[in-house]
Amino acid sequence: MSSKSEVEKKCIDTIRFLAADAIEKAKSGHPGMPLGAAAAAFTLWTKHLKHNPKNPKWPDRDRFVLSSGHASMLLYSLLHLTGYSLSLDDIKNFRQWGSLTPGHPEYKHTPGVEVTTGPLGQGLANAVGMAIAEAQLAARFNSNSAKLVDHFTYVMTGDGDMMEGVVSEACALAGHLRLGKLIVLYDDNKVTLAGSAALSYTENIELRFKSYGWQVQTVKDGNDVGAIDRAIKKAKKDSDRPSIICVQSTIGYGAPCKQGTCDAHGSPLGADELKGAKAALGWPADPSFFVPDEARKLFRKALSRGKKLENQWQEDLNVAKLAQPAIAAEFMRTINGEMPADWEASFTEFPAGSKDIATRKASETVMQAIAAKVPEFAGGSADLNPSTFTWLKGMGDFESPATTAEGQHGMVGGVWNFTGRNIHFGVREHAMGSIAVGMALHGGIIPYTATFLPFADYMRPPMRLAALMGLRTIFVFTHDSIGVGEDGPTHQPIEQIMNLRQVPNMTVIRPADANEVVEAWRLALSNTKGPTILVFSRQNLPVLDRSVCSVASGTRRGGYILWESSANPQLILIATGSEVAMTLAAARKLAADGINVRVVSMPSWEIFDHQPQDYRHSVLPPEITARISIEAGIKLGWEHYVGLQGKIIGMDTFGASAPGPVLYEKFGFSETKIIEAAKIMLGRNL
Repeated sequence: MSSKSEVEKKCIDTIRFLAADAIEKAKSGHPGMPLGAAAAAFTLWTKHLKHNPKNPKWPDRDRFVLSSGHASMLLYSLLHLTGYSLSLDDIKNFRQWGSLTPGHPEYKHTPGVEVTTGPLGQGLANAVGMAIAEAQLAARFNSNSAKLVDHFTYVMTGDGDMMEGVVSEACALAGHLRLGKLIVLYDDNKVTLAGSAALSYTENIELRFKSYGWQVQTVKDGNDVGAIDRAIKKAKKDSDRPSIICVQSTIGYGAPCKQGTCDAHGSPLGADELKGAKAALGWPADPSFFVPDEARKLFRKALSRGKKLENQWQEDLNVAKLAQPAIAAEFMRTINGEMPADWEASFTEFPAGSKDIATRKASETVMQAIAAKVPEFAGGSADLNPSTFTWLKGMGDFESPATTAEGQHGMVGGVWNFTGRNIHFGVREHAMGSIAVGMALHGGIIPYTATFLPFADYMRPPMRLAALMGLRTIFVFTHDSIGVGEDGPTHQPIEQIMNLRQVPNMTVIRPADANEVVEAWRLALSNTKGPTILVFSRQNLPVLDRSVCSVASGTRRGGYILWESSANPQLILIATGSEVAMTLAAARKLAADGINVRVVSMPSWEIFDHQPQDYRHSVLPPEITARISIEAGIKLGWEHYVGLQGKIIGMDTFGASAPGPVLYEKFGFSETKIIEAAKIMLGRNL
């Protein structure tokens, strides 16, 4: 064995046993993949990955996504060894309170972690979004004189990821788009948590990915650094296709009794088995957390190499600043997540007297104004643009360049390119959400998605992760209520809005009219701390007369006094979205009948609840307990605002198939029902 091979083996075993020792000390974790995939990880991180451990946020770094997030100690070992701000004490503190090494990787928590992973399949789908972002930014900012965006997105994934449906959705789209900067290392160990993968998983992965349009390679020995290295080099050369490298490894490699079995997957090896693994691989039993000097020296070459690579990139940026200063400045603004100085300049009000308009249609108008001023604003729908009205007109399609041969991916003779800002996600809601999350994670893009509100259920995992990571992603949902009508209960959301409201750090906005839509988009683009859900109607709604009602800027506070007959109300009516207009009409009739009434428009619970208490009390005075909420969705949760003495007009059942106005009447959403509930509450005669 050559000296080089000996050092490389020590490096690989260092990864293995830092991970295994940390898991053993924590009495918790997943040693199987770190032991089995260490050679592939070593090869990628020391021979290919472009990164600078001293600047984890360098814009042109390669992105590394550990989609199999349960193997977090594999990543933490690599981060520590290559020189990120992750100490050996942090490794020893794995899975403990306040540590930088939580059980699954967490974005913004651990230096060098690009994405929060753990829910299987999400990381790989996020990586597709990262590759889309890289391609779009490269098409926008690169020139003959300077390449400001030129990096790969690498993924390590496993059998569990491959079983998840979102991976099929996302990878099919990646192949169609020919994202050549996306490279996946698949840890093909054929074992899952519960047993052999063959219990439920016998498909041919190679053929599956070839059918998606990917380059597919297989490395039959997961410990063959040379073969893995050659495969990655070949993948990098294929700029026309994403690549998957099936690395056939052994889970729990080295563990004498557990290797190759599910017993190595999700629990510590145990003291005796760990000792046996170290003996089998020629590793000293003591001390724990041992890092040979030769291994540390090789890994730490990443510091000088990373500094050199970033300096070279900085030279390109400096060239761009001299040759094209406006483009260079725009690049830095975009990559730093800053909005253009005049981005709100083209926002206009919908004047009183405007014809009734669905909030989805009003949103379309606002989106065109945004697109004209915010070039990083990009996204699309799940094959629903004619219904969601989320197309950016004149901004082109994000599609792969045309090929020269018939029958291949792409449109022969077409004008497809990566500068387009409209993304055709296809009927892939789950992947759409995950890809948007990846675009936001990459930086330089403000992504949006769109589909019908009942299909938010398909997108729940990525939306939750967007909230967990604090990402500026915008999820547009139209067809907001039973007002959808004849399509029936499968297409009528009942519980979805409340489901979304209960997710921490997620802002849900359901505007009542076109001018609240303007404010909703303003809030969504300004929210850099988490995702925003915009909920729009299919049916036309009145444009409220703001000379009589309060101005729509009240939307910025989440809830506001829309109209009142007296500054000392006896009754407060609280409504959102499609139900505000009918509530306002009912309130005016109640006022004509001598009842002092206030109407509160509550487009966003989350924003309202973050207002100072004195403001919240000014809108909903605690002493006024006669309150009624009106929303065409599930009742659960409205007690928060109406209290135990209040009344909730909402849904207890699914909807039905009939014209929207008929459904509103049949399910109790009408001026008459609101007036009736108010008078009963106040002890008035009907």
